[in-house]
Order: sequence, then structure tokens, then C-alpha cells
Amino acid sequence: MPFIFLAFVLIPLAEIGLFIQVGGLIGLWPTLFIVIGTAFAGTALLRAQGLAAFSRAQTQMVDGKLPVEEVVHGFCLVIAGALLLTPGFLTDAVGLLLFVPQVRLFLGRKALKWLAAHGSLHVYGAGAAPGQGLGRGSGFGPRDDGTVEGVAEEINPQPPSDRRLH
Repeated sequence: MPFIFLAFVLIPLAEIGLFIQVGGLIGLWPTLFIVIGTAFAGTALLRAQGLAAFSRAQTQMVDGKLPVEEVVHGFCLVIAGALLLTPGFLTDAVGLLLFVPQVRLFLGRKALKWLAAHGSLHVYGAGAAPGQGLGRGSGFGPRDDGTVEGVAEEINPQPPSDRRLH
């Protein structure tokens, strides 16, 4: 919570300071033109790269693969677009960096490592609400020693018949 509060206070203060500095160097109108120009450029980049990432994700899903990398790209592109639409030089710089695929992959790998180390996964079955059905005390779910209990049923498919459909 303190991190979010500081972000909402420190980032606007840094942007105001940058506006004053840049405006003092190049003037009001060029400063405003740059801010508006980056918003339009960000929209065009987001459209182009976002559609390409979406297309690659669809191709991977058709091939039966999980498009994890493309989801990371898409998430970073959405953040990049939002940052470029936000007036300011600091947010524009971070937004432009997120349009570089290598930067997105680096940040995505770091985020996935962090989530693997600090995150958790909760699975609820067939309409079970949190705290009901699956979980501690129900006989299912993770135990303290790291094992997961559950029920499995083996299903043997019927062999295909020789009849042909016409």
C-alpha cells in the first residue's frame, strides 16, 4: 500500500518537474506538441504491436500451445499504451521502453520468477466458492508437507467401431 501511495505522489511530482525543465528549455508549445505526439505515436504502436501479438497468440492456441509469452507481450503493451497516453515525459520514456520486445521479455521473466517464488494458486471446482469444497479440512487440496490429495478416475474410451458415417 505505501508503494502505491508513493507512486501516485512521486510520479506526478517528477512529471511536473520535468514539464517545468523541458518547457523552460524549448517553450510551452513544443512541450505540449511532444506530449500530444507521444500519445498518438503510442496509439499507433499499440495497435500495430498489439494486433501482431494477438495474432501470434491465436496461432499458438490453434497449434495446441499455451501463449504465455504472447500474454506477457500483450500485458506489457497495454501498460505501455496507458503510459504513453498519460501526459508526461517520465511515463512516456517507460512506455516507449515497453514497446521494445527484449525489454518486455526481460520484465516478463522477472515477473514470472517473482510470481513463482511469492505467488499462490487457488483452484475451485464445479461451482465451489472460496472456502468451500476444495481446500484445507475438506480432504482435498494441498497439505502442509506439500502433497496434494485428490480423487482420480480412469476412463477407458470405447474402441472405434467399424461403421462408417455417410
